[in-house]
Parts: sequence; C-alpha cells; structure tokens
Amino acid sequence: MLTKKQLDLLEFIHKRVQRDGVPPSFDEMKDALDLRSKSGIHRLITALEERGFIRRLAHRARALEIVRLPESLGGEASSGGFTPRVIEGDRPAASMPAGALSVEAAPAIELPLMGRIAAGVPIEAIAHASRNVAVPGDMVSGRGNHYALEVKGDSMIGAGINDGDIVVIRETEVADNGDIVVALVEDEEATLKKFYRNGSAIALEAANPAYETKVLPEDKVRVQGRLVGLIRTY
Repeated sequence: MLTKKQLDLLEFIHKRVQRDGVPPSFDEMKDALDLRSKSGIHRLITALEERGFIRRLAHRARALEIVRLPESLGGEASSGGFTPRVIEGDRPAASMPAGALSVEAAPAIELPLMGRIAAGVPIEAIAHASRNVAVPGDMVSGRGNHYALEVKGDSMIGAGINDGDIVVIRETEVADNGDIVVALVEDEEATLKKFYRNGSAIALEAANPAYETKVLPEDKVRVQGRLVGLIRTY
C-alpha cells in the first residue's frame, strides 16, 4: 500500500516521461508535491524502491527504473502489467545521460533533422532539413507533425538536455507554462527554452543558472513546437 505522497510522486514521474520523453528534475518533483526540500523526494524514492515500484541503477546518478505501476495508475499486481523504462534524473559523471529515456525496441520512423537549435543564446532560425534521423515510434505517438533538431549549447542541462543531443519536437503553436519549447524570437532566431506566459509577456527560461531568463512581449515570440523526446549517441 502506497501513501498519497508516494503515489503522487510515482504518477508524476510516469506522466512526465509519457508526455515529454524526459523525466522531471528533482526540483520539479519537489515543487509538484509541494515539499520544502529535495530530501523529502529522496525519502519517497527510497520508499518506492523498497516496495518494488522502482529500482535505482548502480553507478548512475539518481537513475531510476520503473518496475511496475499500481492498479490505480493502470498497472497490475503482477510484474506483467507494465513494461519497465529507464529514466534519469541528473546528469551522471560518465554513463547514461540525465534526462535520457531508454525505450525497448520499437519500429523506428524517419524524421527530418532541421538543423541546430540553440540551448543558450538564440541562433538563426532553422528553415530546412539537412538529413533524416531514425527515432523510436513511441516518441511520435501523439498527434501532429514532428521533426528533430540538434542541440547546441548548455543552457538546458538542468533538464537533462546536453550539447549535441537530438531533440524530437511536435509541431504546435501553443504551450503551457513549464513546457520546453522551440521558440522563434522576432521571426529571426530560434531557441530551446522553458515557456512561461505572464499576461502579455513571455518568459523563456533556461535550465542553467548561468543564463538569464529572457522576458519578451508576446508579439515577439512564436512557439514552433514542444519537446516530446530526446536521443543521445556515444
């Protein structure tokens, strides 16, 4: 039997991975559960591990494997009711990257790689595909068109997105607060940032304290898509 907080955390992690293809950070877990510190998240993760719902992977910083889900989250009492996925919290020193999603073998599809997107200061807008990349079908199961971009810069490392990663983007012109989006700034420059709306202003927030949040009038920012997956090669 799980406590409400344990169940809430397991559900939050599961839904975020299903929605974005990347897990929430420990800070996001803390905020979602309205806890004062990340130590509370560590205790909840330990409790979930002891109860057999998750498993920590050795030699990987805060890497978690969801072993099963309770019936209330769509799982079954037996282990056959849920296919485990590997998710990462923070970036490890030299192994599986933070924020990466390890997916079981699935039919791959080809997406256009539109070029590079800045995870730092904006770079020139991307206008054409340079080549195609193969991505797991799980990442593009939602509605709408999808495309891929190569990340340049380190402003999103706190969200598990590193320089050189390939991000999978679902085309959309709308976003909710906290979504990681491709934003077109003044119709000239594109950047990958967290999106926040405050009245008639748009804030584009990095996931790295070394970068300032950019606040712009809403008519200067156009959402071009939302992050749904991430691919990393070695």
